[in-house]
Formats: sequence, C-alpha cells, structure tokens
Amino acid sequence: MLNKIKEVFNDLLKSKIEKIPKIYNSFSSTEKVFFYIFTIIFSFSFIFLYKNINEKFLVEIPIQGGSIVEGVIGSPRFINPILATSKADEDLSILIYSGLLKATPSGKLIPDLAESYEISEDRYVYTFKLKDDLKFHDGEKLTTKDIEFTINATQNNIIKSPKRANWDGVEIKRLNDKEIQFILPQPYSPFLENLSLGILPEHIWGEISPEQFVFSQFNIEPVGSGPYEIKKIKRNSSETLESYSLKSFNDYALGEPFVTELIIKLYANEEALINAFNNNSVQNINSINPNEIKNLELGSSDEILSTPLPRIFGVFFNQNENPVFTNEEVRIALNRAINRKQIINDVLYNYGVSIDSPIPSNSMFYIPNSDEADKGMDSAKEILKEHGWSLNDDGILEKITNKETSLLSFSISTANTPELKATAELLKLKWEELGAQVQLKIYEIGDLNQNVIRPRDYDSILFGKVIGRDMDLFAFWHSSQRNDPGLNISMYTNITVDNLLEEIRIINNVDEQKIKFEKLQEEIFNDVPAIFIYSPHFIYINSTKIKNNPLNQITIPSQRFLDINNWYIKTDKIWKLFL
Repeated sequence: MLNKIKEVFNDLLKSKIEKIPKIYNSFSSTEKVFFYIFTIIFSFSFIFLYKNINEKFLVEIPIQGGSIVEGVIGSPRFINPILATSKADEDLSILIYSGLLKATPSGKLIPDLAESYEISEDRYVYTFKLKDDLKFHDGEKLTTKDIEFTINATQNNIIKSPKRANWDGVEIKRLNDKEIQFILPQPYSPFLENLSLGILPEHIWGEISPEQFVFSQFNIEPVGSGPYEIKKIKRNSSETLESYSLKSFNDYALGEPFVTELIIKLYANEEALINAFNNNSVQNINSINPNEIKNLELGSSDEILSTPLPRIFGVFFNQNENPVFTNEEVRIALNRAINRKQIINDVLYNYGVSIDSPIPSNSMFYIPNSDEADKGMDSAKEILKEHGWSLNDDGILEKITNKETSLLSFSISTANTPELKATAELLKLKWEELGAQVQLKIYEIGDLNQNVIRPRDYDSILFGKVIGRDMDLFAFWHSSQRNDPGLNISMYTNITVDNLLEEIRIINNVDEQKIKFEKLQEEIFNDVPAIFIYSPHFIYINSTKIKNNPLNQITIPSQRFLDINNWYIKTDKIWKLFL
C-alpha cells in the first residue's frame, strides 16, 4: 500500500515538472522579465531567511579531530606520577596518567577516576568509590588494587618518591574492587589535593622490585589511564628521545578528548625550542625567558597567553650565618630600598607581578603589607641612621657599639638562570646605593640545591618557593622545617606562626582560615625574615586554532594540560533541538 502511494506521488511530481517548460514558453517577453525578477527576489529571500533561521537555531559544537604539536625543553626520565621531577616528566605524566580527583583550570577539584567520595565527620577517614568499567591504555581493568599499590609505592622508603611526604602516616584500606579508604593520622584540610596523584597499573609495576623501580623501561614507555596514550616514540640514531606521538584514549574516565593527536617534541635547550617554533616545527611552546619573546616570529594564528604563577621569589635571610641580619632595622631598610617595579620591567619584561607577602597576590588569603608599601630609598637610609648606622671611610655602613663594630656586608647566593642573575644584580646596585657591601655568588641549580641550600650555607639567598593550590605553608615557615629536607630557608622561628600553621592545616572552614592567614602574614611582616619581590608569569605561546584552553590557576607548567580533554580544534553546527 505504502509503495503504491509513493508511485502516485512521484507521477504527479513528474507531471508538474514536465509542464514548467511549456508554461515558460507561453510567457510574453514582458512576462519572462517579470519571471526572472521574481525568481531572483525569491532566491535571495530564501537564502536570507535560511541564513537567519540557521543563525537562530544552529549552534557550533566541538567534534573529534585535529592535532597539536607542542615543543618541550628536556628529555623525560620518569614519566611516572610518583617519580616525575623534570618539566618533561611532569608534562607527559599529566597527559598519560589520571588520579581519583582532578583539578580544573579554576582550581576546583572534580572526580576523575572516582565516582564519588565521602569524608567522615571527624575528617580522619576518606572513602572513595570508583566509576564503572575503568581501564588502562592496554585494556586491563583499573581497580582499587592499582590505587592501593600506587600509594604503597609512594610510601616506600626504597623508591624515594618526591611525593612521599604527602602520604606519611596515611593508612590504606581497600574495601573491595571499587571502594577504598584513606585513614589519616590527624585531620589535614588540603589532603584532597593528594588524590590527584596518577595511578600506576599494578599488573605492570607489581612485577618490578622497589630497587629496580627507577630503572624500569616503563618510566619511558608508560601505560596509564589518562586522556592520552602513547602511539609512537621517536628516537634518533644515538637512541636519544626526540618525540612522543600520543593519541586520545577513547576509554578515558572523563570522556575521550576532542583533539585526537598530540605530539610532544623534545629539545635540548631554549634556543633550540625557539628555532623550532620559528621554523614551524611546533605550534605551542611554554616557559621561555620573557627576554626571548622578541625573538619569536609570531604569525597571525599565534597568541601569547600568560598567568601569574603562585611562586614567591625573594631574598631569604640566614641570621645564623651572618649576624648583621639580626638587626631588624637592616632587614627593614633592605626591603624599603629595592625597586620592585624596575625588576618587573627590566628583568621580567612585565611578565610578572610584584609581591610583598609570603602568600601569592592572587590568593583569597593575600593581604598587602601596606605599612611598608613604596617607602623607598630615603626611608631606608633614614631608619638605618636612626639606629646608629653611618658610612665609614670606605663608603660602607657600619654600626659601632660598646661591644663591637658591625659592617653592613653580606653575600647573596642564587641560581645561574637569566632572571635570577639579573634580579640579583639589580638588588646589589640598590643595596650598594644604600651603603651595603654586597657579594654575588652564582651557582648551577644542582650545586645550589645540594651544596648551599641543603646545608644552609649562605648569608642570604635569592630563591623561589612554589605555593600549591592547597596553600599549605608549613614546610616554608614552620620552625621544625629549618633543616633539610624542610624548606624554611630563612631558618625562621616564631611560636605564634608555628601554631597558626598547624591550625590552618586542620581547619576546614574558609572564613576561619582567612583569619588565621591574616594573623600569619602580620607576624611575618613584623619579623621580616625575608624580602618578597615578585611572582613570575607562566608564558604560553599558543595556536589560536585550539579552543577552550584557558590557563587560569596553575602552579606548575604541566598544569596547562589540566583541562586538555575539553580542548578542541574541529567543530560542527547542529540545530539546538538536537542537543
């Protein structure tokens, strides 16, 4: 019956179309002109209406496809979330592995492998439930056995994971294949941040002894459960790693990424990276020296993205090593004498922000040190004069008391990087203008860490501290952290600050934390154990063809990839009613 109706309809349509030439030929010349005019008007009206209807009802959506070629400095050694130390390690680890939770560019933590979690009322026990059908890149099932194994490996003394301190004293209790508990020795409000740690496959790493962990080939050829899996690894004739070709993982817990191919090309140094960009060998590069931006050959599809990093760069005083810093007026004067705006302009080329606090200026807990803001060189000289400092015959400030003569003389130790060297030189000029005798000591970064910072062998040190999203400052300012491996490089001791740091770690209420952080900053402002100078920007040269890749809140360069599963290049348009 249906076919019969179709045949009749087709016959009618055919007969109508066949009549059109006959009707047209019957038109007079004038009628033909009107017919053409009407046809043209009708066609334009139809196109106009169609376009407007499409614009009103069609929406653009991301679709699968496209590729990104990213240039990175360095060669990875540990593409392993519990061992990663270099930028290349961290970049590839964040792409290949996934954790129970994941941070977003806004700084919020969301479930990744986890379906849900609960925190006990006393905040000692965290219970996590996994999503269904989780898989590693090799197709093997991911369960709580893998999570338990990863945390145990992180805690293992032999493996010596840099993340070990995050898990000290934490007990792991696996309830079943989908549920697991973490039992803390005491409440710790930033603990959830630790749950973004990438998970290792136990079926691979379980067969490798702790002694052999760092030597495993799986540190170079990793298998994870993150948004991207390895497609191809390219080496040169001497077996040096040249690039990693990654493809989107269709079983990723948060959905397969839109960008289907990501190529990470590896370069020995910044010069090689910039040359690769200028030669169009790579599309995106990051973390270059601000001074090198002028050497980039930017095209119409290139843009410079930047965002402040929560890194506190400053001069930290070691009063135990050089007693001149025990004079409070000296520390205050040195702080007043520096020109932060000059450093931001001349050293960072305005890719940075000046700071005056141990807390990043973009944090909700930040409070400016308004009492010392922009007092300048004259004020610095005045406070020293008031406390008995005067220039000697050599033009160096000295202070004579009944006991001894103190000379305003000290050294600044720092790393052999362009930014830190240039900053140290500007500080030296300003402090010599004040009347100090200043010596610069420049070290390679490995030497600085091993032979200067660890034994606390410096008068003062120009250095940076990375402040995490959790805003846990315990390691930087608590008196128990004065010696290695603690990071209290000012050797700072203040019982009030100790108590505040301990309380902040336990408090889970933001308003209460704000009150504690305010008091903490006031104490440090009053004691002046360090001079806070700047926070640098993270610089990302990005192709505009890549959409939906905001930087926002990142603490380390690899976190530019936090939301990579939502980046896209290809788009399509569909009617809204189909969304």
